[in-house]
Amino acid sequence: MSGLLIRPRIRPRVAVVLVYTAAMCMNGLDSTIVNPALYTIAGDFGRPLSAANTVETAFLVALAVGLPVAGWLGDRFGTKRVFLGSLTAFTVASAVCGLAPDLNTLVVARAVQGLAGGLLTPVGMTLLFRAFPPHERMKLAKVLIVPTALMPALGPPLGGLLTEHLSWHWLFFVNVPIGTAAVLLGVFGLREHVEGPEGKFDVLGFWLATPALGLLTYALGFGPSQGWTRPAVAVSAALGAVLLVAAVLHQVRAKTPLLRLRLLADRVYGSASALAGVTAAGLMGVLFVFPLLYQASLGASALDAGLSVFPEAVGLMLASQVVDRLLPKLGPRLLTVPALLVAAAVFATLAIPGVAENAWSVRGLMFLIGLVLGTAVLTVQISGFESIGPADMGQAMGLFQIVRTLGGALGIAACAAVIGGGHVTEAAADPGPYRTAVWVTAALVAAGALIALRLPREAPQPPPFDDEEEAPPGEGLAADEARAVKG
Repeated sequence: MSGLLIRPRIRPRVAVVLVYTAAMCMNGLDSTIVNPALYTIAGDFGRPLSAANTVETAFLVALAVGLPVAGWLGDRFGTKRVFLGSLTAFTVASAVCGLAPDLNTLVVARAVQGLAGGLLTPVGMTLLFRAFPPHERMKLAKVLIVPTALMPALGPPLGGLLTEHLSWHWLFFVNVPIGTAAVLLGVFGLREHVEGPEGKFDVLGFWLATPALGLLTYALGFGPSQGWTRPAVAVSAALGAVLLVAAVLHQVRAKTPLLRLRLLADRVYGSASALAGVTAAGLMGVLFVFPLLYQASLGASALDAGLSVFPEAVGLMLASQVVDRLLPKLGPRLLTVPALLVAAAVFATLAIPGVAENAWSVRGLMFLIGLVLGTAVLTVQISGFESIGPADMGQAMGLFQIVRTLGGALGIAACAAVIGGGHVTEAAADPGPYRTAVWVTAALVAAGALIALRLPREAPQPPPFDDEEEAPPGEGLAADEARAVKG
């Protein structure tokens, strides 16, 4: 009876925004929050640092494995059911991580977290974008920036703070109350949407795409630290590449593919997906390099390492305040290209000898990175799905997240390889390799400016017959989706 009293009071769009933000903040934060604590985790369990690195690799590999089926599962069983089920699994796995008595338990629980996170992100964004038509998505800038860019930036300082003043266990315990509250709100506030995919489940596509992404992510995670010639890494890289090629060939030819790769042929969506991969490579590469630079090369603590990138989060927040105002005036192309060029220049400045050793220089440059790169990331996310209809939204989100996830893994792997493979986490007196790694991220972001030239000049415009009124009580998400189709 209490559910009947509570449910009508929760506006569908408000519920979607709140549940999405809470879940994606947990997922985004967990992608970087453990990095500053790896030293401590290795020491507590009496294991070498190379073994502790498995904690992060397990999360990334499992996340990649979950992405290919996310769109199909959401369409087949309903976005609400799949999203809340994944959020519940993520929350329970977080509790297990915090209670882990040994490293093996922690790695397995992190893998469960990653698998649930791989489903959460595309299904959550499908919920969000189905609730808002293209011309209204500019209002979502303040929502999208938090989980996609702000939380990964906050991960290192928060991870260092909790590790030094409480314990690394709290890196995971913080998810439990947030996840529980989000699940309860979602149960009463979200409305179900079952798209009903045509045809049977693409079994062959599943057995090609899923292991391909998992093997490639594994190779990218362990290759730089353990050596690309190590049998497990070399076999994973080679087999993953072969399966990926086979998966692409199959998906293009299949009548009902697991992944609709043909969506990438759309000029705007394809360009936005490529940009998502490039910017993720640059951002995740910098977030990886700087904590290591401060700890290994400058002798700073875990907290200092995390705080070195914190000003980026402030810049990201400012970017979220201006994108929805600038995008309608300038359009996606004119807003994104200069932002990426400026971001590349700031990255390059960060690599100049003597700059990284000055704390205030680092803070100012990190703030600029957050401001300009955040502007580009938000613009790409908002404008990239303009031509994608509600029926294809689940598939498009899945592909988008796959490209972005692989881009981030490639960025980290490239930086780790430049720094020195197995020595990336050991004390090093020469900061030269770290600066070279930053130059690599600058080149990646600069390359993104060329891709951004394919973005449209004009921002999405509302149709002349658009109805801006909020859905009346009782209509729920169905009314919002009806307006989305009309828009």
